[in-house]
Amino acid sequence: MCTNFNLALLCCAPLLCVWTIGPTSAPAQEPAKDKAIAAAKAVNGELDRLKATGFVMQEVKDGPVSRAFPKHVFFGVYFRQHPVARLAPKGMNSANVYAVGHDGKAQLVKDAAQLQGFFKANLAPAKEDDPAKDAARAWVRLSQEFQQDGFFTFALQDDSTKVSKEKDGKTATARTMATKGGNGEIKVVLTFDGDGKFTGADEKVDLKPGPRPICQATKLLDADPVVRRMAEQDLLIMGRAARPYLDEQRARAASELQQAIDKIWDRICADDR
Repeated sequence: MCTNFNLALLCCAPLLCVWTIGPTSAPAQEPAKDKAIAAAKAVNGELDRLKATGFVMQEVKDGPVSRAFPKHVFFGVYFRQHPVARLAPKGMNSANVYAVGHDGKAQLVKDAAQLQGFFKANLAPAKEDDPAKDAARAWVRLSQEFQQDGFFTFALQDDSTKVSKEKDGKTATARTMATKGGNGEIKVVLTFDGDGKFTGADEKVDLKPGPRPICQATKLLDADPVVRRMAEQDLLIMGRAARPYLDEQRARAASELQQAIDKIWDRICADDR
């Protein structure tokens, strides 16, 4: 509970892997659960081969993504950058996507250029408007994983999702906005030929990160009240995303600072209700 700062020290271990499948009650959902578990094992196996440590891994559970790519399961994998950056293995970026298909192989997609290649290879022709819209929604959902550092929260602006007829085909537009962890948006325009085949993407990323952990927890007892207030404000803005950082700081803090961290955590929880 939030009133008890008995946190799990999630980030003190050299390897952090978090992924969730979600509750499944109906028997028909079991194959999907088994598929996700098998896919997670494949991604973990690849990360183990690369000797990756200090990463966070979460399944991308999204309706448009599943409809656009029904044969694949996706995972976002990012390496914590704050307050101390964890190095990504050679060939990976600090934030990435893995796609696991029916062959059980984990395919790394680490940026927009590779995402475009993945779409060309795997997206079925969008002959109708709805599949084209789903493709655009799927793009921005997967693309936001390339920006993730554990602090961003995004929301699809579905009133911006639209299909426009063009001379030689059509375009589909989608936009997602940062609602926490900063501000800005990711916008994409996908192009399709006359047969509905995906031909390209024009993406614009305009994001500005908000406060990130530096040394705010250690400043909660600073002699300067202005410094204390600034530290508190940053931590409150970061909200629950600051929990791993606060875990680490609390684990090494003296009793008085532990109490101050407890209090700011209670305020974060109260503000988030």
